[in-house]
Amino acid sequence: MFRIRLAVTKLSGATLCSCSDLCLQASCIGSLICCCASIFSSSMPSLTAIKPKNPIFLRQPTYSVTSSDLQKWHGWAKNLVSSVGSSFVESDNGPDSTLLCRELNWLLEDSLENRSSSSCFSFSACKYDTVDEIENVMLRISLDDLYQLWKQRIEDRRPFQYIVGCEHWRDLVLSVQEGVLIPRPETELIVDLVSDAVSNNEELGQGLWADLGTGSGAVAIGISKILRIYGRVIATDLSPDAVSVAMFNVQRYGLQHVIEVRRGSWFEPLKDVEGQLVGIVSNPPYIPSDNISGLQAEVGRHEPRLALDGGASGMDYLLHLCNGAAAMLKPGGFFAFETNGEKQCKFLVDYMQNQIAGSFCNLNIVSDFAVRGPLSLERKCPELNSPARSLTEPQTFAGQNFDIKGGGHPEQGEVTFHGNRVGPRRKSVEGHGLSKGALIQIMEVKMSEMAEFASIHIGKVCYRFIRKGRVLKGGSQKQRRGH
Repeated sequence: MFRIRLAVTKLSGATLCSCSDLCLQASCIGSLICCCASIFSSSMPSLTAIKPKNPIFLRQPTYSVTSSDLQKWHGWAKNLVSSVGSSFVESDNGPDSTLLCRELNWLLEDSLENRSSSSCFSFSACKYDTVDEIENVMLRISLDDLYQLWKQRIEDRRPFQYIVGCEHWRDLVLSVQEGVLIPRPETELIVDLVSDAVSNNEELGQGLWADLGTGSGAVAIGISKILRIYGRVIATDLSPDAVSVAMFNVQRYGLQHVIEVRRGSWFEPLKDVEGQLVGIVSNPPYIPSDNISGLQAEVGRHEPRLALDGGASGMDYLLHLCNGAAAMLKPGGFFAFETNGEKQCKFLVDYMQNQIAGSFCNLNIVSDFAVRGPLSLERKCPELNSPARSLTEPQTFAGQNFDIKGGGHPEQGEVTFHGNRVGPRRKSVEGHGLSKGALIQIMEVKMSEMAEFASIHIGKVCYRFIRKGRVLKGGSQKQRRGH
């Protein structure tokens, strides 16, 4: 998967494509861009949206169960995991039994009133030790719900994030439900790119940004934490479910004064701020329609097609964004969006350089960890005095092996990073040479230092990992998007 970072400058006298131009230009790849996004105004009739619910770990513990009953549930759940074996991996690169065991641990942890109680139940190897001294425990959902939810996870391949009602993304815990795309760890890079841009240009941190196709509101919330005191974000989405969940997440983090959520298709809800934006970000649908049926079951069966399907070539919405962004941005504005890989990425760079030439400058392709190395493309605008800055964002560390250096643990050893969960509680490391395989909770990840090493802050202690090799296997970040 690739991402493009675009520093967008609207030059004087620049000619932007009209709607009719778009139809002609898009015909070469079999897509009609002016038709790809239905136009809705903010005054459209209200559609029924889901009512966001608190994630399990935030609910009140009102259910009392005996430890023996909880033990029976876990034994049943463990047997379901065992029945899976490697079948999910073999069928569609789905989760293996190790990952499912980890999810089982997390589900119990979220459900218990006192998470420290989960340490009384040994789950490190997906085993259960009887603990006679615990007679009753309080749960945040009923035992019947636990049975039903885990059955859905295994038999229906319902995504774990929908099961527990949240996803840990950067330092956030975001509510997610059916009808809303689960935010991916790869998309965190967009926020990192915005952070770099804001640190290099103070004006960007004080202006108005737009997150198009916001989904759960993840990127909008991530950006809001970077902006200066006067910075604001407008988050848009066509889906009433996504708008509802995004508003719930914005309110939960107390960011109503910074983020405004609007319902509508792409640029349509932004007519009142045309030409006033300092930045636009988006993670649009980009999977070709014919590929949807081959996605991992968790994705293809359960996540909203509206957030996945990019049309026949996967390019419908990407081209729509490229053609509309320059008109919405101030001169010197910033534009970053996610694509489906090298082929799409290079096509879009060529398109922006040639088909809509004069609107964009400093085009950079930034790869994530799912590929072997980053690509970088520079283009200098003649009107700009400073040369374009090459951005060669390093790969992230998920699924890789590292040597352990410093941080109070100078001994050498192999550390396997599991990137399937993100956040202060979810991103875990199985450390060999640290504490004989014990789980280590990562409190902070310094993403900007990944070029040669990763700095991991565990509590107040900093650990530095030097990259030594690369391991990608089933259950890695790559398969979670279905690619």
